[in-house]
Amino acid sequence: MESLPQIVGRRIIDYANFAGRLFLFWLDAMSKCVTPPFYFRETIRQMHTIGVMSLFLTSTVAVSVGMVLAMQTIGELRIFGAVNYVAVIVGLAVVKELGPVLTALMVAGRAGSGISAEIGSMKVTRQIDALTVSAVNPIRYLVVTRIVACMLVVPLLASFADAEGMLGGLLVGVTQGGISSHLYLAYTFKYIKLRHVIPGLLKTIIFGMLVGTVACHYGFETKGGTEGVGNATKASVVTSSLLIVISDVILTRILLYIFGD
Repeated sequence: MESLPQIVGRRIIDYANFAGRLFLFWLDAMSKCVTPPFYFRETIRQMHTIGVMSLFLTSTVAVSVGMVLAMQTIGELRIFGAVNYVAVIVGLAVVKELGPVLTALMVAGRAGSGISAEIGSMKVTRQIDALTVSAVNPIRYLVVTRIVACMLVVPLLASFADAEGMLGGLLVGVTQGGISSHLYLAYTFKYIKLRHVIPGLLKTIIFGMLVGTVACHYGFETKGGTEGVGNATKASVVTSSLLIVISDVILTRILLYIFGD
C-alpha cells in the first residue's frame, strides 16, 4: 500500500505531466494558427455551432443573474436610501466578473463538451487517421479552427451577457425598487465606462482559448471506445471550468494593475 507522501507525489507528477502535454498541444496549435492553409469555412461553421447555438443559454443565465443580484441588493440599499445605486452595483458586477466568467463556464459546459465528444468519437473510430491519410493535418482542421472560433465567439457572447445582465437588473429595479427606467439607465451610463467593460472582454479571449484547447486535447487523448468518449467529455468540462476560475484570479490582478479600479 502506498504511503501518503507517495500518493501526493504521484498526483503532483500526474498533474505536471498533464500540464506539459496540454501546453505542448496548445503550442503546436498556436504555431499552426499563423501559417497556411487556413480553413476559414470550417472556422465559421464552428463559430455558428459554438456561438450562435449557445446564445440562448448564455442570455438566459445573464438575465437571471442580473435579476437575482438586483433582488439581493435592493433591500440593503433601501435602508441607506440609495436604491438608485442598484444600477451601478449590478452593472459593475456583471461587466467585470459575472458576465465574462459565467459565459465562459456555459460555453465550456455546452460547446466544450460537444467538441470533446466529437473529436473523441473521431479518434476512436479512426476518422482522424483518415484525415491524415488524406493529407489533411488534423491539428489544423480540427483544433485550430475550434480554438480560433472559441476565442472569437466567447467575447461576443460575453458582450451580449453584459447587456442582458444589466437588463435583468433594470427589470427588477423598475418593478421592485420603484426606479424609473430613465433614471436606472442614467446611473448605468454615468458610472459604467469602457475601462470597466474592456478588461472583462479581454479575459474572455483567454477563457475561449482555454475552453477550445482543453476540449480538443481531451478529444485527441480519448481511448477505450464509447466509454472513453464519455470520460473525456466529463474531464474536459471539469478541467475547463477549473482553469477558467483559476485564470480569472490571475487575469483580474493583471488587468486591475493595467486599467486600475
